[in-house]
Amino acid sequence: MVYRKGGIRTPNSLGKYLTALERAFLVLPVTAAIAERTLSFSDRYPRDPMDRIIGATAIVHEAQLVTSDRVIRASGEVDCVW
Repeated sequence: MVYRKGGIRTPNSLGKYLTALERAFLVLPVTAAIAERTLSFSDRYPRDPMDRIIGATAIVHEAQLVTSDRVIRASGEVDCVW
């Protein structure tokens, strides 16, 4: 987890930080449609389960994914911004 590696610095505990994020952003649940969509990516898309959940969430919600991930962008399977 990035937090444990020191990649995320928070002024408070992780719990308080995540609670603040939930207040500031719309947090979308992983639905059955999203879970099912994760299985439909081609071999060009990253195999990492988190990448697949994030990409599937963007597709199901017809949203653009903001990412610098070159593999995801090169796959052409998710509408990306960056």
